[in-house]
Order: sequence, then C-alpha cells, then structure tokens
Amino acid sequence: MKTDLTAPHFTDEEAARAHYEAIRWPDGPVCPHCGSIDNATKMAGKTTRPGLYKCKARECRKPFTATMGTIYERSHIPLHKWLLATHLMCASKKGISAHQLYRMLGFGSYKTAWFMAHRIREAMREGDLAPFGGGGGGVEVDETFMGFDDEKFAQAKGKGRGFYWKVKVLALVDRETGRSRAMVVDEVRARTLLPILQANIAKEARVLTDEARYYTKVGAHFAAHQTVNHSKDEWARGDIHVNTIEGYFSIFKRGMRGIYQHCGKQHLHRYLAEFDFRYSNRIARGVDDNARTTLALKGTVGRRLTYRPLAGQEASP
Repeated sequence: MKTDLTAPHFTDEEAARAHYEAIRWPDGPVCPHCGSIDNATKMAGKTTRPGLYKCKARECRKPFTATMGTIYERSHIPLHKWLLATHLMCASKKGISAHQLYRMLGFGSYKTAWFMAHRIREAMREGDLAPFGGGGGGVEVDETFMGFDDEKFAQAKGKGRGFYWKVKVLALVDRETGRSRAMVVDEVRARTLLPILQANIAKEARVLTDEARYYTKVGAHFAAHQTVNHSKDEWARGDIHVNTIEGYFSIFKRGMRGIYQHCGKQHLHRYLAEFDFRYSNRIARGVDDNARTTLALKGTVGRRLTYRPLAGQEASP
C-alpha cells in the first residue's frame, strides 16, 4: 500500500496529534501518573499547551499529554515532522541519512536531524527478547566485520592484524519467525560468543553456522548444530545453509556504506536495532510501510533518549 506523504498527519500538527493519540491510546487517554483509562478532560481552549489533558481521578488531577514519557517528550520539533521522519526511516529499506532528513524537513541544524534519527532508532529497539528457535526451529548464526575500532587500536598500541581492528557484529536469524537480532561484540571467540548464543537461542533449537572454529563447541549446548564449509565452496547442503543471514548482512552493509557511510562503534547498536526492526517487520512477513510505522510509533513509549549522553560523540550522516 503506497503512502501519501501529503496526508494530514504528516503536514498538520493537530492531525498529527490526533493520529498519535489514536495509536498510543486506542481505548481513550491513559493518565501516565495514576494509570486511569479514558477518565480525563481535554483542556482545549484553556491552555496554550497543545494536546493537554487533565486527569479526573480525585486522587490525581494532574495534567498530561500523549507525548509524555515518550521519545517526543519536551521536543521543540513539531509532532507532524516526527511522524514523517519516523515513516521515512521505516519505509526506506536501507535507511535514510540525517543529512537527507535535515534537507527534507527543513531543520535549522544538522545536529537536530541526527539526534532525531537516533531517538527514532531507540523506538525501533526490540522489546521482545525471547530466545530464537523455540519449538526446535532453525537459527542461523554468523558474524561480520566492518569499520575500524579506534578504542581497540589505541589499547593495543598498534599490535594486531587482519580483522582485529574491525568492529565485530554477531547476528542471528530465526527461520521460523523470520526475525533477526544483531549485536556488537568485542571479540569473536568461543568464550565470548557461546554465552551470547545461550542467552538468545532456545536449547531445543537447531543452530546453523559456517565452519568457523569458534562455533565448534556449539553443538553441546543445543539440540543440533549443522555447518557448511565455505572454504570448500559449500554454500548449501539441503536446508543446511546460512544464506538467509548472509542476505541480512547484505542489506545492512549496503545501508551502512551507501546511506550512512560512517558510524562510530558507540552508536552502532542503534543502527543494528534499526535494521533488525525493518528486517523483522518486512513485507515478506505481511508488514507494509504503514504497519511498520505504526509499530515504531507504539515503540516510542517509555524510551526517552536525551542529548547529553551523546554529546561529544562523533555524529554519523
């Protein structure tokens, strides 16, 4: 379904607030102070603060808005621009740069768009951390290397070679659900990866990897461990392969190199959350751009991200 970017909630503030309230409060306004549902008075015409409600519960009587307790709280950016930016990030398969948001949305500074994008990625962060492979399903596991780890280089004082200096990413894809989960890791060794796999994969799962030596002991902790040997040009043996996760990495790397171009290690986990979100909620799983955006808007609740922790860190395009 094609989205009309001139829709009222992308261009008009009142329409944007009504749209967001309908998504956050499908059963009526919910007071964030006392939790009462559909028991509030809208203060329209009685205040200059847009979208203000006042709880009618006798023990509460406190004011609130739909953006309270969300990534939008205390933001000076109009809500309709937040909704448009969220949709653009959800609908772009390989992402959209902060520079592009800066140009399209007419912000006064690039930093505003950069910080906005990071807050939206925070809303995309996975909330369900249930182990993959429940019920004996297959889980593909692989790692990739990208960028340059400045901290590791400084600590080692130039000692090391090959992938040692690269930023390391471990990713999992659940074949049954089609979901992905990726994370930054400090090193790719059995002692580092095994605890991560145990925390994210069910014991009854069938784990599929390549022939890398740090996966050799995986089989002892799961129902099965099957591998393909890429060094011998073996890419698949029946349904034993890691082609699905290779496809995930292909999308991720094209996005990071072609759209974002550069990302410091300290921010990479949020970019991974963004790519995981779009991959896990892709059209092949019956989630179109509008449904994906709605899921992201629901994820804005309870996930505030302030600029101070990011201050002084290198910004990405």
